[in-house]
Amino acid sequence: MSVKINENYLLLESNYIFSEITQRVEKYQKENPDVDVISMGIGDVTRPLPQAVIKKFKKAVDEMSKKDTFHGYGPEQGYDFLIEEIIKNDYEPRGITLSKEEVFISDGAKCDTGNIQEIFGLENIVAVTDPVYPVYVDSNVMAGRTGPMGDDGRYHNLVYIPCTEENEFVPELPETPVDLIYLCFPNNPTGTVLNKKQLTVWVDYARENNSIILFDAAYEAYISEKDIPHSIYEISGAREVAIEFRSFSKNAGFTGTRCAYTVVPKELLGFDAKGNPHSVNELWNRRQATKFNGVSYPIQVAASAVYTPEGQAEIQESIDYYMKNASIIRDSLSKLGLKVFGGVNSPYIWIKTPEDMDSWQFFDLLLNEAHIAGTPGVGFGPSGEGYLRLTAFNTLENTKEAMERLSKLSI
Repeated sequence: MSVKINENYLLLESNYIFSEITQRVEKYQKENPDVDVISMGIGDVTRPLPQAVIKKFKKAVDEMSKKDTFHGYGPEQGYDFLIEEIIKNDYEPRGITLSKEEVFISDGAKCDTGNIQEIFGLENIVAVTDPVYPVYVDSNVMAGRTGPMGDDGRYHNLVYIPCTEENEFVPELPETPVDLIYLCFPNNPTGTVLNKKQLTVWVDYARENNSIILFDAAYEAYISEKDIPHSIYEISGAREVAIEFRSFSKNAGFTGTRCAYTVVPKELLGFDAKGNPHSVNELWNRRQATKFNGVSYPIQVAASAVYTPEGQAEIQESIDYYMKNASIIRDSLSKLGLKVFGGVNSPYIWIKTPEDMDSWQFFDLLLNEAHIAGTPGVGFGPSGEGYLRLTAFNTLENTKEAMERLSKLSI
């Protein structure tokens, strides 16, 4: 006898896109040690944690050094003090009512969007927008829901919903019935958004077809235009059909600190093979209690500082800083004659490649000629071919320098 592997992992056709980018940049840097490569590919932030967060973080760490205030295992679902701040600040001002049992603190939206599929049966039909954040697809491949990839770059059993320039990056309802629907808005990678009317179409579809929407709202803090929902629960009936994922990474700089949360309403139901209803909230609670030991006490205390007046002011300063970068990138690329999308309600800029280049060709051009690392659009799915994503998360100085380098290219 020999140990058998999960052969679904063998269906993953390529490296995880961001790991592939890192390897290529490291190889280029090794071969060109004197070159200063400006990273605008992976969506990691560059500004430090807000001082309000640091103060609470240090205080909580000090508490861990004293017998009377030490904290061991905490609740897997998160501490009430953070959950209450989330409900009070992120939802109640938008007219959304949540109970503490509906909010689950975690160590990242990436983890939760990857793990959520575990509580659903393998026979469910999954729909993803295309292009799409790769974790949604890869986690379903690993679980065995997708079958192999075809020659067109699409997995056989996934339903792909193209978001292209032709449809203004607004996903159209699937032509065949689907059970689980991944939506991310503001969108990663295209940087585009859905207004209230457009999102209502999806909620109504899910209600009519007994589907569940997995709504990634990691970038909602960057929304600046009116009529763009910050939460799917602003849409009537969404509590019955949607799970929402939020993160402190991109608004408060927690990419290296790790804290996020997921909302699973109690009204949300799934069904067993006999048609009996079951609470999705209870299933997720059981999954977390079994497989997750919770986010550390100091991290959750630090996250609670996000909701102080000082924390809110500092966070807004960082968001404004990154969106200034986004504006510089948009304006600079437009002046070069390139077609650009996003960068208004999102820190991502989606660029149509020039001269019919494919995504990796444009990536190589930017890396070799301008020493800028972006993200090839094809890494987000077949409909991403012919595009490249840049992020606004670098420093203002590096952003200006990158645009200066690009201005000297013949593209």
